[in-house]
Amino acid sequence: MTLQSRIESLKSRHAELESRLSDEDQRPRPDADVMLRLKLEKLRLKEEMERLRTAEMHV
Repeated sequence: MTLQSRIESLKSRHAELESRLSDEDQRPRPDADVMLRLKLEKLRLKEEMERLRTAEMHV
């Protein structure tokens, strides 16, 4: 997998998590634990994408 394809894969997963967060937030009683887990995973993906972009610029 190339660096760019990895970044694209992470972007896709990030968007999926955003959708799941939105769905959870629309529920009458959103589950705080689920929201926290999704937000943390989304942040982890964002940080990884940034790390890969930085690495890509230094190659």
